[in-house]
Amino acid sequence: MMISLIERGGVILVLILALSVVAAAIIIERLLFFRKIRGDENQIIQRLKSTLGKGHYDEALSICEQHPSPVANLMKVGIENRQHSPGVIKDSITDAANMEIPRMERYLSFLGTIAHISPLLGLLGTVTGNIRAFGVLGNFQGAGGNPALLARGIAEALLTTAAGLIVAIPAVIFYNYLVNKVNHSIIRLENRVSEMVLLLKGEAQ
Repeated sequence: MMISLIERGGVILVLILALSVVAAAIIIERLLFFRKIRGDENQIIQRLKSTLGKGHYDEALSICEQHPSPVANLMKVGIENRQHSPGVIKDSITDAANMEIPRMERYLSFLGTIAHISPLLGLLGTVTGNIRAFGVLGNFQGAGGNPALLARGIAEALLTTAAGLIVAIPAVIFYNYLVNKVNHSIIRLENRVSEMVLLLKGEAQ
């Protein structure tokens, strides 16, 4: 049945199906990414507080390197600059936080593009399909009295529109969800900056 649908939808339908696979892969990868960093964050912070409380800075750096995540990367930068003033530490951590944003936004622009172009590709497939349907209809003498032929051609052409919408709707939903996830993560990192500065300077004194 899938082969029959592809044959009826043509190259555009194949392209839409390929984009759906890419979109699904991006969504799954990003969901797993955010789940992992969220799960590691609290555990890492607790371990670092305990380690820094003992003054074991090398061990704290080792923990950050063994568990790469946005929070661990920020803590690593803060620990490396712990001898500086609180302002310098805060600036260095803030700069590191800005470097983490592209990592959290990875592939999201591509997912947004898929969400926007999928219905457009569907419409393009419908237009070209209808052109072919009317062209075939016009080649038959007396075919104008058989509306079933025209209806079948239009139905086949509409497959691409349906496919485009089926891909675009979940892509838009997950794109907005993931963008919101990134924004919340950024706010959480910003809130962590002051906490990290106080932790480092409190332990350094």
